Amino acid sequence: MADIHFDYKLALAAIEAGADKIRLNPGNIGARENVEAVVRSCKEHHVPIRIGINSGSLEKDIHEKYGKPTAQGMIESAKRHVKILEDLDFHDIVLSFKSSDPILCLEVYRQAANEFDYPLHLGVTEAGTVMTSAVKSTLALGPLLLEGIGNTIRISVNGDASLELPIVKELLKDCGLKDDVPNLIACPTCGRTAWDMKPVVDEMESWLQTIHKPITVAIMGCAVNGPGEAKHADIAIAGGRKEGLLIRKGQIVEKLDQSEIVDRLKKEIENY
Repeated sequence: MADIHFDYKLALAAIEAGADKIRLNPGNIGARENVEAVVRSCKEHHVPIRIGINSGSLEKDIHEKYGKPTAQGMIESAKRHVKILEDLDFHDIVLSFKSSDPILCLEVYRQAANEFDYPLHLGVTEAGTVMTSAVKSTLALGPLLLEGIGNTIRISVNGDASLELPIVKELLKDCGLKDDVPNLIACPTCGRTAWDMKPVVDEMESWLQTIHKPITVAIMGCAVNGPGEAKHADIAIAGGRKEGLLIRKGQIVEKLDQSEIVDRLKKEIENY
């Protein structure tokens, strides 16, 4: 998707270059003929336009009317941009409403779902680091997904964009909307933990990103409560001093040397 601001010629160039979608607010690219040129090109190439409303860049009169970014103001702004496209008989529209405030995002998307029949792209903007983004995005987007609101989604992370997809997949899985993502369970450790399990959990979490099947994997810190706590997992390891128990569907099937745990876990998962 090409993100276009102010210069309609960039939109035309992006469409010609093969962009699948453009993000553009038609009220921000100047004269009506500029908008008409973009609409003609989008129709010709079957390219949808995503109207992106951001709480930090609302029109001056809307900001003055409401005094601060509000859901009502964001909806009002969207209606203006939508009308411009609809007046040109263009209806291949996607809408997004973004803020760094997760509660505002939750509120505005709920209103948008009632106000518009167009697809909604969900997201929290300027969400921050991996940790803060995951928290804010889950707070805002989780309830929306559970309510059936939203058609596409992005979880924005400052820095490495490759970190975004695992969070999205995890959120969709936990909302029951994606069934080809492994579920990794790991205990928080306690006084009974007798092995360094964190490197194993980290390696398995990364490796499981390559697996596309609905399997629950548990990595537990001890052989006392571990087998019972992991009984609902498909494959589990309950670690101990220099060894670990391999568990399938709640049944202990083998005792492993600690050095074997990672390779054996991967093999069990691949063969599941």
